[in-house]
Amino acid sequence: MRTSSAGLTPANFQALAAYRLALRRFLHFSTEAARAAGMSQQQYQALLAIKAASGPVLLTIGELAELMHVRHHSAVGLMDRLVRRGWLRRVADKQDGRRVHVRLTSAGEKILAKLAAVHRDELRRLGPELVRSLQSLGVG
Repeated sequence: MRTSSAGLTPANFQALAAYRLALRRFLHFSTEAARAAGMSQQQYQALLAIKAASGPVLLTIGELAELMHVRHHSAVGLMDRLVRRGWLRRVADKQDGRRVHVRLTSAGEKILAKLAAVHRDELRRLGPELVRSLQSLGVG
Protein backbone atom coordinates (compact mmCIF):
# COMPACT_ATOMS: atom_id res chain seq x y z
CA MET A 1 0.00 0.00 0.00
CA ARG A 2 1.39 3.39 -0.96
CA THR A 3 1.21 6.02 1.69
CA SER A 4 1.07 9.69 0.99
CA SER A 5 -0.12 12.69 2.90
CA ALA A 6 -0.54 14.64 -0.35
CA GLY A 7 -3.72 16.63 -0.20
CA LEU A 8 -4.30 16.04 3.50
CA THR A 9 -4.50 19.05 5.74
CA PRO A 10 -3.81 19.19 9.47
CA ALA A 11 -7.60 19.34 9.90
CA ASN A 12 -7.91 16.07 7.94
CA PHE A 13 -5.47 14.37 10.29
CA GLN A 14 -7.39 15.75 13.26
CA ALA A 15 -10.66 14.48 11.80
CA LEU A 16 -9.17 11.03 11.16
CA ALA A 17 -7.86 10.92 14.72
CA ALA A 18 -11.23 12.04 16.10
CA TYR A 19 -13.05 9.40 14.07
CA ARG A 20 -10.70 6.63 15.25
CA LEU A 21 -11.08 7.79 18.84
CA ALA A 22 -14.87 7.71 18.58
CA LEU A 23 -14.74 4.22 17.04
CA ARG A 24 -12.42 3.01 19.80
CA ARG A 25 -14.75 4.47 22.43
CA PHE A 26 -17.67 2.63 20.90
CA LEU A 27 -15.74 -0.64 20.65
CA HIS A 28 -14.63 -0.31 24.28
CA PHE A 29 -18.22 0.37 25.29
CA SER A 30 -19.37 -2.66 23.27
CA THR A 31 -16.80 -4.94 24.87
CA GLU A 32 -17.80 -3.84 28.35
CA ALA A 33 -21.54 -4.09 27.63
CA ALA A 34 -21.11 -7.62 26.29
CA ARG A 35 -19.00 -8.58 29.30
CA ALA A 36 -21.65 -7.20 31.66
CA ALA A 37 -24.21 -9.41 29.86
CA GLY A 38 -21.99 -12.45 30.40
CA MET A 39 -20.60 -12.84 26.91
CA SER A 40 -17.62 -11.88 24.83
CA GLN A 41 -17.59 -9.15 22.20
CA GLN A 42 -17.20 -11.85 19.55
CA GLN A 43 -20.24 -13.73 20.85
CA TYR A 44 -22.31 -10.54 20.68
CA GLN A 45 -21.05 -9.90 17.15
CA ALA A 46 -22.04 -13.43 16.11
CA LEU A 47 -25.54 -13.16 17.58
CA LEU A 48 -25.99 -9.78 15.91
CA ALA A 49 -24.82 -11.09 12.52
CA ILE A 50 -27.14 -14.09 12.76
CA LYS A 51 -30.10 -11.89 13.68
CA ALA A 52 -29.32 -9.38 10.95
CA ALA A 53 -29.16 -12.13 8.33
CA SER A 54 -32.22 -14.02 9.57
CA GLY A 55 -34.86 -14.53 6.99
CA PRO A 56 -36.23 -17.42 5.01
CA VAL A 57 -32.71 -18.80 4.50
CA LEU A 58 -30.59 -19.27 7.63
CA LEU A 59 -26.85 -18.63 7.74
CA THR A 60 -24.43 -21.50 7.59
CA ILE A 61 -21.45 -21.57 9.92
CA GLY A 62 -19.22 -20.94 6.89
CA GLU A 63 -21.20 -17.83 5.96
CA LEU A 64 -21.00 -16.60 9.53
CA ALA A 65 -17.22 -17.15 9.48
CA GLU A 66 -17.02 -14.96 6.37
CA LEU A 67 -19.17 -12.22 7.92
CA MET A 68 -17.03 -12.19 11.04
CA HIS A 69 -13.70 -12.47 9.19
CA VAL A 70 -12.67 -15.58 11.10
CA ARG A 71 -11.62 -19.04 9.99
CA HIS A 72 -14.27 -21.73 9.73
CA HIS A 73 -12.90 -23.72 12.68
CA SER A 74 -12.95 -20.56 14.84
CA ALA A 75 -16.61 -20.02 13.92
CA VAL A 76 -17.37 -23.65 14.83
CA GLY A 77 -15.82 -23.15 18.27
CA LEU A 78 -17.74 -19.92 18.74
CA MET A 79 -20.98 -21.66 17.75
CA ASP A 80 -20.24 -24.49 20.20
CA ARG A 81 -19.92 -21.96 23.02
CA LEU A 82 -23.13 -20.17 22.00
CA VAL A 83 -25.02 -23.46 21.81
CA ARG A 84 -23.76 -24.44 25.30
CA ARG A 85 -25.00 -21.09 26.63
CA GLY A 86 -28.44 -21.78 25.14
CA TRP A 87 -28.35 -18.74 22.85
CA LEU A 88 -28.06 -20.59 19.56
CA ARG A 89 -29.06 -23.86 17.96
CA ARG A 90 -27.84 -25.70 14.93
CA VAL A 91 -30.31 -26.66 12.22
CA ALA A 92 -29.48 -29.36 9.67
CA ASP A 93 -29.98 -28.38 6.03
CA LYS A 94 -32.92 -30.32 4.60
CA GLN A 95 -31.36 -30.59 1.12
CA ASP A 96 -27.77 -31.22 2.15
CA GLY A 97 -27.22 -32.97 5.47
CA ARG A 98 -23.56 -31.90 5.46
CA ARG A 99 -24.54 -28.26 5.81
CA VAL A 100 -25.47 -26.80 9.17
CA HIS A 101 -27.37 -23.57 9.68
CA VAL A 102 -27.59 -21.51 12.86
CA ARG A 103 -30.63 -19.95 14.51
CA LEU A 104 -31.05 -17.89 17.67
CA THR A 105 -33.00 -19.45 20.50
CA SER A 106 -35.56 -17.42 22.44
CA ALA A 107 -32.91 -16.87 25.13
CA GLY A 108 -30.48 -15.69 22.44
CA GLU A 109 -33.12 -13.35 21.01
CA LYS A 110 -33.80 -11.92 24.47
CA ILE A 111 -30.20 -11.20 25.45
CA LEU A 112 -29.42 -9.84 21.98
CA ALA A 113 -32.39 -7.46 22.12
CA LYS A 114 -31.16 -6.03 25.43
CA LEU A 115 -27.58 -5.62 24.20
CA ALA A 116 -28.62 -4.18 20.85
CA ALA A 117 -30.76 -1.57 22.61
CA VAL A 118 -27.87 -0.34 24.77
CA HIS A 119 -25.61 -0.31 21.70
CA ARG A 120 -28.16 1.76 19.79
CA ASP A 121 -28.36 4.20 22.70
CA GLU A 122 -24.57 4.53 22.82
CA LEU A 123 -24.44 5.13 19.07
CA ARG A 124 -27.04 7.86 19.47
CA ARG A 125 -24.76 9.44 22.07
CA LEU A 126 -21.57 9.06 20.01
CA GLY A 127 -23.23 9.62 16.64
CA PRO A 128 -22.77 13.38 16.44
CA GLU A 129 -19.04 13.00 17.12
CA LEU A 130 -18.73 10.34 14.41
CA VAL A 131 -20.73 12.42 11.93
CA ARG A 132 -18.68 15.57 12.61
CA SER A 133 -15.41 13.77 12.02
CA LEU A 134 -16.69 12.17 8.81
CA GLN A 135 -18.05 15.49 7.55
CA SER A 136 -14.66 17.08 8.26
CA LEU A 137 -13.21 14.52 5.84
CA GLY A 138 -15.83 15.27 3.19
CA VAL A 139 -17.66 12.00 3.75
CA GLY A 140 -21.45 12.04 3.80
